[in-house]
Amino acid sequence: MTVQSRTSVSRRTFVLASAAVLAGPAFSAFPARASAAREYRLAAAPGRVPLVGGDHPETAVWAYNGAVPGPEIRARQGERLRVVVENGLKEETTVHWHGIRVPNAMDGVPHLTQKPIAPGASFTYEFDLPDAGTYWYHPHQRSFEQVGRGLYGPLIVEEREPIAVDREFFWVLDDWRLLPDAQISGDFGNMMDMSHNGRIGNMATVNGCVRDSFEVRSGERIRLRLINAANARTFALDFAGHAPRVIALDGQPVEPHAPAGGRIVLGAAMRADVVIDMTGKPGERFSVKDTFYRGLEYRLLDLVYAAEPLRDRPPDDPIALAPNTMPEPDVGAAERHEVVFGGGMMGNMATAMMDGHRTGMRDMMQHGMAWAINGVVATGHTLEPFLTLRRGSSHVLALHNDTAWHHPIHLHGHSFRVISRNGEPTRYREWQDTVLLNPRDRAEIAFVADNPGDWMFHCHILEHQAAGMMAVIRVT
Repeated sequence: MTVQSRTSVSRRTFVLASAAVLAGPAFSAFPARASAAREYRLAAAPGRVPLVGGDHPETAVWAYNGAVPGPEIRARQGERLRVVVENGLKEETTVHWHGIRVPNAMDGVPHLTQKPIAPGASFTYEFDLPDAGTYWYHPHQRSFEQVGRGLYGPLIVEEREPIAVDREFFWVLDDWRLLPDAQISGDFGNMMDMSHNGRIGNMATVNGCVRDSFEVRSGERIRLRLINAANARTFALDFAGHAPRVIALDGQPVEPHAPAGGRIVLGAAMRADVVIDMTGKPGERFSVKDTFYRGLEYRLLDLVYAAEPLRDRPPDDPIALAPNTMPEPDVGAAERHEVVFGGGMMGNMATAMMDGHRTGMRDMMQHGMAWAINGVVATGHTLEPFLTLRRGSSHVLALHNDTAWHHPIHLHGHSFRVISRNGEPTRYREWQDTVLLNPRDRAEIAFVADNPGDWMFHCHILEHQAAGMMAVIRVT
């Protein structure tokens, strides 16, 4: 039996030791169904939530339906989804359905795919759900602040035949830059964040609050859907005493396997589905730690075993997921494109094209810009495409991170296979929509350009995107 829950993780507090941070057209591949759509309503508005808990005051946030994360949107593979979004903010907004291969007009990119939703107005998004998996939703209008203040939520598309587990949960991971009074620091868009590692916070939350423990039972099998909703933080989760197996990445099935080095690494916007067998004894306690940043490791929460076991040992049912509907790229016949990400502090980029002019790095930074793709700085969403691809054709993008910083690179409207890293073929050829590039890293991704429209291609460290690391790929 599968049980969905978002409340079994309980209480208390963890604050990172970094006070210094505080100082400083219709998609014809999926025709519309005749059946009625599954409908949800989202209202984006200011609110207050108990992020830290305990004796701390509630935190002023921007939220969907008054909650952080916003409501879980859940549907079945092949269904049609309709979401009415009401804007209760004092500024424009949109909603992007991260990882879902939607028609271009439903992608939620301001001025590129839709007119932004004005304050007091609403917009209805409607699209089919071709693929099962773990996805999420968030704004693309001033996302570095709107997401950073709490506007995001999970979107789960169930498989037609789910795997057998005892319980299923999602953890929406985020970090926050909070002041001593538990309020969000208002220094959004400062140049330090824009040109360095993005807005890294000083407090981590799971499903919108600081957690101390997550209760489990001996002998049970859990499916855990992990979603990284942070502006910039990369999480690397180490489940001490347990052996999680990855069964999906960015919503797409992958051959079940143990994560490299035992850690589940998620750059901003990335997701992973893992199966964890609870092999501890009643009363035992095991820490889940985030160990990505050297010297800044911390305990996220503890797995706490209940006094009564479920069974003697976990089940041994198959955990491999059925494949989704992505068309397989013909890598041998694919057109190849070189894509270079440049800029940032301690980088090699001295000049770039900005607003049609060759501009030095110092002048770029005076205009709030610090990054480029193939030597061009994006100063808004309405860009001329840097690639125009024939619909139905296969392509390989050779990605070069020529910077000193990490970049989770996201392509809208498509998923791609990651086929190599630093010259070596990948073991699992995983399907993803966001690939994490380490500093000076190289990766090759392959996909079929089968979804017509103008699609964003950008770093999902939201400060990097806002400061120029964005481009448009056109499929005709």
